[in-house]
Amino acid sequence: MIEIQRLRTQTDQIIKALAKKDIDPAPLVEQAIAYDTERRSLQTTLQNQRASLNDLSRQIGQALKEKDSLRADTLRQQTQALKDSIQQLEKQLQEVEAKLEEVLIRLPNPPHDSVPEGRSAAENVVVFQSERPLLSAEGRLPHWEIAEKRGLIDFARGAKVSGSGFPFYVGDGAKLQRALIQFFLDEAEKAGYLEMEPPFLVNTDTAFGTGQLPDKDAQMYYVPLDELYLIPTAEVPLTNYYRDEILEEAQLPIKLCGYSPCFRREAGSYGKDVRGLNRLHQFDKVEIVQIVQPERSYEVLEAMREYVQGLVDKLELAYRTVLLCGGDMSFASAKTYDVEAWSPAQQRWLEVSSVSNFETFQSYRMKLRYRKGKSTELVHTLNGSALALPRIVAALLETHQMPDGRIRVPAVLQPYLQKAYL
Repeated sequence: MIEIQRLRTQTDQIIKALAKKDIDPAPLVEQAIAYDTERRSLQTTLQNQRASLNDLSRQIGQALKEKDSLRADTLRQQTQALKDSIQQLEKQLQEVEAKLEEVLIRLPNPPHDSVPEGRSAAENVVVFQSERPLLSAEGRLPHWEIAEKRGLIDFARGAKVSGSGFPFYVGDGAKLQRALIQFFLDEAEKAGYLEMEPPFLVNTDTAFGTGQLPDKDAQMYYVPLDELYLIPTAEVPLTNYYRDEILEEAQLPIKLCGYSPCFRREAGSYGKDVRGLNRLHQFDKVEIVQIVQPERSYEVLEAMREYVQGLVDKLELAYRTVLLCGGDMSFASAKTYDVEAWSPAQQRWLEVSSVSNFETFQSYRMKLRYRKGKSTELVHTLNGSALALPRIVAALLETHQMPDGRIRVPAVLQPYLQKAYL
């Protein structure tokens, strides 16, 4: 959520930045400022009337001390009228504050100045590409065929048991999942991240804090009886770990990581982009989160991007990194890099990680601040997939398949699987 003070002092800059997300933000921004102006006016009036009420109380006490009952009764009548007025003003203030928050939660995070213009993924900017060759599709089976042929993944029985997008990983396929998760966690620990095992269901305040609600409500699985949401990513519980707290500056930066299954309804998804492992309703992912001082967040974003690129490179995959244009960014992000692995059989890039800086958008919602001198400030929050497994597995199967049908295991995974081929 955008701080209202920032909206008031940087109105033109924010409207210009939000236009990059392919929306017309001016009406909402102007409405928010109007509600805030009304809120401030009501607060001033309330403050004055409460001061008057205190003054009347003192006058009543004085009148009673002087045994002037007539004056005391008159003052009591004025006091009751003032109390009624204050009660009405408090109700009006609550209504205006609710309207202001309703507008603020509909405003996305303004993109950083370095975010390019553009409406779709076609206008994202490639900022890095690995030197590994982009293998051709010749002689390569798509991952869904080779996975079923080698008995690694059973899509049909997964669909029978749960529905499309819920595959079974079988034998070496299950072990590959476990090996990747452990490899990613081990690498994160080496990089200074504290491993956590987060809850897989969260409450409404938690989903709101990181921006999933109300923006992605339709994409989340919900358990009505308990009023809990299945997490779409470990970002949600990990980032909320310090919600409603004031951190000491010496605690920063905070680096957290965690494995979780992720649950996404992916409503409206169809076609070739959802074939096999391309888009699932349940998948595994290791997430990294950082909570940092504002002045360091963009330096940290670049470091996180390079870290994620290093993971893909260690898996011996061709990859590239793109800077998302404004129109392709998420509601909550100020700047996002996508790391994409090459799929030889499909001849297309597969997103395997998004690394984002949210600046104060999440911390303002979560009321997460740090103590700086005698005052407190909002922290900046960042996160990244490190990594999401389904498309990594797809790229691995298609890149490392051998002419005899076996799958070569990248060197970094061999100690975990205790074998060189699947």
